[in-house]
Amino acid sequence: MTLNRREILALLAAVGCAPYQSGEDAADGAEGERSGRFRLAVCNETFQGWSVADGFRGAFQTGYTGVEIAPFTLSDDPASVSASQRKEYRDIMESEGLDYVGLHSLLTAPRGELHVTTPDEALRNRSWDYFRRLVDLCADLGDGGMMIFGSGRQRRTVDGSSVEDATRRLRDGLAGVADHCSERGVMVLPETLAPHLCDVLTSLDQTVAMVREIGHPAVQTMFDTHNAVAEEVPHDQLIKQHADLIHHVHINEMDGRHPGTGSYDFSVPMQALKDIGYTGWLSLEVFQFEPSGEEIARASSRYLRDIEATLRPA
Repeated sequence: MTLNRREILALLAAVGCAPYQSGEDAADGAEGERSGRFRLAVCNETFQGWSVADGFRGAFQTGYTGVEIAPFTLSDDPASVSASQRKEYRDIMESEGLDYVGLHSLLTAPRGELHVTTPDEALRNRSWDYFRRLVDLCADLGDGGMMIFGSGRQRRTVDGSSVEDATRRLRDGLAGVADHCSERGVMVLPETLAPHLCDVLTSLDQTVAMVREIGHPAVQTMFDTHNAVAEEVPHDQLIKQHADLIHHVHINEMDGRHPGTGSYDFSVPMQALKDIGYTGWLSLEVFQFEPSGEEIARASSRYLRDIEATLRPA
């Protein structure tokens, strides 16, 4: 009988042995998940120039037990990825010992073709139809997937629309896909974006208000350190205030580099998350990829584990 990596890890855990991988980072990632520490995930486009499969392997080898997928890394038309290819990606994640987190950068591809808050009703309807197809992609890639809905260029105001009208269209569109998300076991998380990236939902308070207005369990939200740059409320207070709706966390420096290369104090949100008993993912999402994705991923997982070790008990 041949066991895959996940089955080997489970067997080792059952008999009380630490898992052995090709490096200490992989062992630390698996051990962290078992010991009740934060679950670390990484966005797959971190591994620039790598194949999708190699990126999954790189994620595990650099200290992560979860992977978050950017659909544009799968295809220029990700909703059209075949059923067999979806199964192959799912099987690779499982064989590599990775948990599937979900999708982000949802509407980047097809390039220039989608916009969900435009006054152009035909384009808006076409975009939400495509979103529904992405819900199916998310569900097919793994169970319990989340769709982190940033996509600032595809939701910002255009063609003279007001922020209020664009926000209303976003709310109505999300409400319209919520039942389909629920049927497919997918949760969609509208993401607060920094004001320099988008003018629709630029504070967590605004995002939470919209989520509560929708009032559907398949529509929740998340926290992103990079996108919180303009928040007026301290980040630990924001997290505690909206703890019931925060189901995911993105980690990066305020300028989009990887943790430890700037001045952001990651102990602040991490302590708040520990205090509220957060059990979701801390997912590394970077926008600068030097010196290399592998080095960035490895350094970040170690840096976050070092900070975690300093946190006070909840």
